Amino acid sequence: MSDPTGLRTADDRQTAPRTPPHAPQGRAARLRRWLPLGLIVAAMAVAIWQGWYRYLTLESLVAHETALKSTVSTHLAGALALYALIYIVVVALSLPGGLLLTLAGGLLFGWFLGGMVTVGAATIGATLVFLIARTSLGTALADRAGPRLNALREGFRQEAMSYLLFLRLVPVFPFWLVNIAPALLGVPLSTYVVGTIVGIVPGTFAFAFVGAGLDSVIEAQRASFEACLAAAAAKGASPDTACSLGIDASALVTPGLLAALVALGVLALVPIAAKKVLGRRSPR
Repeated sequence: MSDPTGLRTADDRQTAPRTPPHAPQGRAARLRRWLPLGLIVAAMAVAIWQGWYRYLTLESLVAHETALKSTVSTHLAGALALYALIYIVVVALSLPGGLLLTLAGGLLFGWFLGGMVTVGAATIGATLVFLIARTSLGTALADRAGPRLNALREGFRQEAMSYLLFLRLVPVFPFWLVNIAPALLGVPLSTYVVGTIVGIVPGTFAFAFVGAGLDSVIEAQRASFEACLAAAAAKGASPDTACSLGIDASALVTPGLLAALVALGVLALVPIAAKKVLGRRSPR
């Protein structure tokens, strides 16, 4: 029964029936929450099933180098846009091939232009992964987090930039893992984007510089491949099994380069270590 005076007692409010939650709205919220993750997982499964990542190899780059350079020389803007789009998709779907694309960017566009476009595309792809992980997984994790996880999240957030720079600079942690972990630990979007840009610049430009110098390596490999074909033909052997055109990726990633990146990563943790040391020495 309505109360025209608007004066209802506490007993009346306690016994009044509560309005049930709107079920369609709850389903719509869950759909908005999980749909992006579902689409990414589905696209990733299709890419792996079709084997598209198999084209992202040094052998494929060497085999198509002449055609790729010809396309870049005649359609530079379109080639840059296509390169950036492919890089974004590879990062967003967490597919292998990021290092190869970085080398290809340096080879085709030069170390500076290739490095700049690579940093932008990698940041966009990583931010997409971060937003999807935070929306779908981060919210669920925060709702179910216990005291220990909350303490871990709070500690990571307090020193998010230093930790993120360390994870980005040291080439030990998978790129896809570093994209997802900050989202689960509550890192702000602005901190994530800035940390990603700053953290990937040294490694990106280093490998783009290596890629820019691949011309001589590719020419040497091509000459060796043609000599192998000639020798196989003279012996009557099958050239498909006797000869291969490619580059050993391990020869490009030198110990000196890895040591430099690790040193930069350690430097990123210096502020945290200094704060802890000074905090212990300061009077209570």
